[in-house]
Amino acid sequence: MTCDHLVCANCAGPVSEGRCSVCRAERARLHQDNPFAALTPATLLALLVALLAVVWAVHEAAAV
Repeated sequence: MTCDHLVCANCAGPVSEGRCSVCRAERARLHQDNPFAALTPATLLALLVALLAVVWAVHEAAAV
């Protein structure tokens, strides 16, 4: 999740601008190193396609 479209309940400003201490704290929390941050839908789709290619290759190799 990104803070681009989040609105702060404290100051009603965009969280990405960090107008108040609540915005800045939430923005910092969202930008912490997250091991799953790179798992975007496009990345998951690419991983799925790669997995299907490996399964297909193993299946073809076993059929020979």
